[in-house]
This record gives sequence, structure tokens and C-alpha cells, in this order.
Amino acid sequence: MTTAHLRLRAATLSLALSAAPCAASAEEAKPYPQAFNGDGAITAGYSLSRWAEDWTSMADAEKRDDPLDRLKYIPLDDDGNVYLTLSGELRLRVNHTTNPNLRDAEAQRQDINRVVGAADLHLGKHLRVFGELAHGGIAGVNLGTPTTSLRNDLVVQQAFVEGMAQIGTVDVGVRYGRQEFVDGPNILTSQRDNNTIRYTLNGWRAYARGSKLRFGAFDFWPTEYGNRGFGDDQHDSARRFSGATVGVMLPGTILGSKSTVAFDAFVWRRRNDVGAWGGRVGPATRYYLGGWLRGDVGRVNFDWSVNRQWGHYIDQDISAWQAFIAQSYRLGDSKTAPRVGVHFDYASGGGGYGDGKLRNAYAPFGNNIYYSYQLYLTPSNLRAVTPNVSFAPFKGARLLAEYEFAYRDNVNDAVYRANGQPFAGTQNGRARKIAELARLQLTWTITPRLSFTGRYEHLQAGPALTDAGYKSSDFLAGWISFRF
Repeated sequence: MTTAHLRLRAATLSLALSAAPCAASAEEAKPYPQAFNGDGAITAGYSLSRWAEDWTSMADAEKRDDPLDRLKYIPLDDDGNVYLTLSGELRLRVNHTTNPNLRDAEAQRQDINRVVGAADLHLGKHLRVFGELAHGGIAGVNLGTPTTSLRNDLVVQQAFVEGMAQIGTVDVGVRYGRQEFVDGPNILTSQRDNNTIRYTLNGWRAYARGSKLRFGAFDFWPTEYGNRGFGDDQHDSARRFSGATVGVMLPGTILGSKSTVAFDAFVWRRRNDVGAWGGRVGPATRYYLGGWLRGDVGRVNFDWSVNRQWGHYIDQDISAWQAFIAQSYRLGDSKTAPRVGVHFDYASGGGGYGDGKLRNAYAPFGNNIYYSYQLYLTPSNLRAVTPNVSFAPFKGARLLAEYEFAYRDNVNDAVYRANGQPFAGTQNGRARKIAELARLQLTWTITPRLSFTGRYEHLQAGPALTDAGYKSSDFLAGWISFRF
């Protein structure tokens, strides 16, 4: 899909949406719900992507609770149309992992700090400039060689310009520069907040959003971070990610009761000139066609997505599938009532160490801690079922308990870790079971700005790993985050 085709689609959809008789005037138009518009959810005014936040309410002095609130809306002209929003984060974290890399070895301890500062300059209603700097520090025991996403003196984490307008009842815009992108299922696209330096891409993203229908298109190259300051970060020209999404808010009664449900259809292309499977390195082009349904129906919350993958890797055709089916049920009317749930995950495997088609599924840059906080699993050659329960042990806190059973889809192929690399020696085995994983996570919002998270995970290695000499592992982490 070429850039010209994507731009033409965006323009065509924008005109179609603006012509729809869904509202009498721009003043009556309702925005597409924030939780489903592709920018990420906002909780208590805050988002992981800080540019998604709207702090214009802080123009009213009566709504400011402390001096930091003044930094959220700094008017730069008399009428307040030109204003600056400042934001930042300080995160201190400790990780402890036994048997790192699932080998019989000294435990690893990581003492990690993150410092982030950002400025969002709004130049009227139609133009904004956003910039974000980040620092990542790490010390500890048995560290090995930390990646640039863990140790980095200073990076330009994000820097983009965005033009915005309203055509009839439709909000349209184009964002160009370095930015986070999460317009897809979390297991496929994520800022990867588990890292100290977040995952970002470079290029453009366009959108058109009515009250019930939206369209998005993008063309990106990942950021390749250096580690000597912000002057050595560059585009990764060997990889390119592009595509388009159409989303719709379904009628509130479509499932028989009052509901809030969104459906997205997406088509993506990922090119990688240095793809690696089965010890070979070569060019790969992978296409994705998927659907994503998620929302709330009464006490049920669900997040379902399926995608089909095809393309070419060196001399192999690609033919793969992924399905992520998660749901939970609230045991009471209160939003803080306990929840019980389960998620089923499937990622096809096979062909990585053999002839014929490459059936290993691949997630472009998903949230791998969904499967393993030690980053020992990823949605390639994987079947998993995970029952869970969550409840509020005290005000502002949420405790989640999960127990996961993980198997490989194809026993002749390897077990893959979060970076896409195989556990050496696990290919061509006889056992299907990878591991059982027990997890506990406590999230405590002490104040809207201050939060604490504690995580524990035990990975009990199954025969797919132990037959190749790998061990079980425990992971314990805690961190405190302050943001404004």
C-alpha cells in the first residue's frame, strides 16, 4: 500500500464522514470516544502517551489544586488560544530475577530510574508541537550489557508537529515526526512502558474521526536509539511499518443491553530487511489483516482480536494466524467490585526450522509482559490459557492474580522469547508444554500523580524448556512513579 493510496483514502473518508447527516452543526458534534480512538486510554486525566491528555480545564484557576497544576496550562497570548502544557515523570524501579535467561546462574538485580520531561505547545486550534526528552539509568548485579532501552543518557523520545481541523462534524489531522503508536491490539502495538525508554517510530500518521466512525493511516520507521546522548538516535531504515484502520462504534443496544463496543478492521505491512528465523537472516515482508472487537456489555468486559498474516521471508511464503480472546466479569455493580476472567491466546508456529511455509506468527512491537514479566514468552508458536481474578484490597488499589498454562503450537519449532529470538536447542523437540506461570500484581494509585506497582511471577519450566537444559525462574519487581 503506497503513501499516495493511504492519503487518498484518508481524504475520501473525511469527505464522506463530513457529508453524513449525523449532526446539524460542528458545535453539536460529539468526538469519537477517547478510549477507542487509537491514542490510548486516559485515566484521571493521565495517559501513557502524554500528548493524548487535555488540560484546558486548568485555565480555570478554581480547578487547580496545587502549583504543579499551573504547568498544565500556561497561556501565551491574551485569549488563551496559544498555550503550553508541561509534563514529566520520575520512576524508580527494582527488578530481581533468578536464573536469568532460564539458565542456572547468579540472580540478576536491576536498579532502574527513568526521568522524562515533555512540552506540548498549542498554536491555536489547528497546530501543535510536542517534544519529549527521556533519561534511563541502570545499576545492579549481573547486568550483562544493558540495551539502549534500559540505559541511555538522553534521548529525544518524541518530537512531532500536528495539524488539526474540523471538516463539518469530522475531526481530521496529520501528525509528523517521532511518536508513539498504539492504534491496534495491545499485544501487537504498544509503547512498551516496561522499558525505561519507550518504543517510538518516525514518520506520519493521519486520522479522520466522526462521532461513530473513524479512519487512520500511517507510515513509520522505528527509532534506533544510540546511548551517547540525543545526537546519535536515528531511523531504522531496515524496518518499515505502514497501514490503515477503519473503526466504528457499534449501537449501544446491538448486543441486547446497554453497551459500549467498538470494532476496528486493520490492514498493515511490516518490512524487515534483516528478519531472522531458524538461524537465517534475510528480507521479510509480512502483511496483516485483522479485526478487533472490544468494550463493555453490562458487567462483561472483553477484548477480542484475530489477524491473518502472509507474505515472504527469503525463499519461504508466510502463512500465519494470531487470536487473542480476553474477557472478564464484574461480580457486583460497583466499578471496583471483584472480577473473574480468562484469556485464550493463539499464535501459529512452524517453518522456522524447516522447509515449506513459515507459519510462525509475529507481533510488530507488542506488550510482551502480558505473557511473561521476565520477557520469556511472545506470541509466536504459542498457545496459552490464563484464568485470572482481580479485586480492590483497599482504596485506590487493585490486585490481579493470574495462572497461565503455555504450550507451543508446533513441537518441531522453537520456543521464542520477547525479542523474537529462539531458546537455543528447543527446536525439533517432542514436548508441547512450555511452562506454567503464576503472577501477582498490585497497582496502588496513592494520588492521581503518585502510584506504586508491585509484581511477582514464578515461571515453572515445562519439558519444552527443560529438555533443552533450561530452568525455572522467579521474578520480583516494584516501582514508584511520580508524574505531573
